[in-house]
Amino acid sequence: MFLLLGSTACFADKPTEGDLYPFVGEPRMEMQEVFAAERFPNVVVTRQGTVLVTWGNQHIRARRSEDGGATWGPVITIANPGFHGGGTTVDETTGDILAFVEAHHPPAEMTMYRSRDDGRTWIGEPLAITPDSRGNLPSMHMNEHGITLRHGKHKGRLLRPSRWYAGKNDRSLWPEHYTNAIYSDDGGKSWQTSEPFPENGTGEAAVAELADGRIYYNSRVHWQERPKNTRRREAFSKDGGQTWQDFRVIDVLPDGHQHRSYGCMGGLVRLPVAGKDILIFSNIDTPNATRERATVWASFDGGVTWPVKRLVYDGRSAYSSLSAGRPATPSEGWIYLHFEGGPQQQDAASADSAKSSGGSNVARFNLSWLLAGESTGDGKIPVDLE
Repeated sequence: MFLLLGSTACFADKPTEGDLYPFVGEPRMEMQEVFAAERFPNVVVTRQGTVLVTWGNQHIRARRSEDGGATWGPVITIANPGFHGGGTTVDETTGDILAFVEAHHPPAEMTMYRSRDDGRTWIGEPLAITPDSRGNLPSMHMNEHGITLRHGKHKGRLLRPSRWYAGKNDRSLWPEHYTNAIYSDDGGKSWQTSEPFPENGTGEAAVAELADGRIYYNSRVHWQERPKNTRRREAFSKDGGQTWQDFRVIDVLPDGHQHRSYGCMGGLVRLPVAGKDILIFSNIDTPNATRERATVWASFDGGVTWPVKRLVYDGRSAYSSLSAGRPATPSEGWIYLHFEGGPQQQDAASADSAKSSGGSNVARFNLSWLLAGESTGDGKIPVDLE
């Protein structure tokens, strides 16, 4: 008991938010390969400031960087075999890291893996989830990382996006699919399922907590037959991720390439800057009928507008995940994009099948690099950042 309390106190001393200035200055951007096969990326930054990438559709693996992403340690096995469920979550209270693994493409048996040593080792635990109000048990694949809530009566709650597959992934069932979230108030021992997202035919999503305590939810489309079906969807929660309101189609943000309406998993992170709601979003941005051109967008008003974007990689790319560096650690001031594809995998991310040979890169950059990108015409960059 003494060791646990001591560990928690240590993490309580580490700031979770800081100033804006580490993210600005001389524009910086670097990229390097981290995995050479398979698919499905997540990236988080641990309480220690370690950058942790998770990956895999057959063998779930992780790599760690203790120097802010400059170099990477060896591959660590989380589960073998396994199918990545996304939602890798850092518990800000204890420092534990949670990874979610399914036995195969969902619906499938699910296991949660916990690391208590900053991602070095992992132990499997049963994943106890209460079905939603419709009686449906969600699947995990393939969502953006989870978060720990920082505000209000739900402070300390773990929240990660999830989805309901309507039994399987047949095209005939796509209209019944919906995205949602699971949340835990006991450190991941048990999970409740939120109400469904306001629109069916959705799945693979991302969440971020805004400075006022609202949860911003950004989702992929998973169904074709409706208007504006190649753009991202959003909604908000005012009750810690239990219900979702204020649904909107985000006209400025593409959801995969624009020649079909099946979407593409995207990344999302709120920069840990006190009192500011700077969101970074990632997806592909291309006029062609293929998955390519990994791109990032920035919002300075909590997702109301997205005034600037910048191309990260001009070749084949697909699923992506975002995280941001922590104050007073080697990761401070960096934004991390873990994405399928990159210079070493020209043909890897074009396939939509989970059988793709795959491979991934991590790009790290600062906000000033993104600000030097292209105007979207949707709002304006704040004067103090121009």
